[in-house]
Amino acid sequence: MVGWFEIPVLDMDRAKTFYDTVFEIGIQVQDFGGTLMGWFPWAEGKTGASGSLILQPDWYTPSKKDGVLVYFSSEDVQTELDRIEAAGGQILKPKTQISPEVGYMALFVDTEGNRIALHSRS
Repeated sequence: MVGWFEIPVLDMDRAKTFYDTVFEIGIQVQDFGGTLMGWFPWAEGKTGASGSLILQPDWYTPSKKDGVLVYFSSEDVQTELDRIEAAGGQILKPKTQISPEVGYMALFVDTEGNRIALHSRS
């Protein structure tokens, strides 16, 4: 049911570098009348919601304890976890098994102060 998400940032260049590094992607940044948005890659026909980084201090404030928690899907949570600290983030919860049926999760704080989660089946 989730169609879109936005992750608040304080510094778009810093946040883009962090997410590009951790997920090995290329976020595209656009300016919409003073609101900067950094688009996560998206492909027609693939599962999952898409979203963006957003720099709009009047509407959005990063938080590592309040608000909705976004989970990024992964082949193996440990792959991205191994890049978090070198990219300037902080690991809050290491790779942890939820259950054999559900898989694994981990929590981290990005360079902007947002709490973000990872999920993988293995």
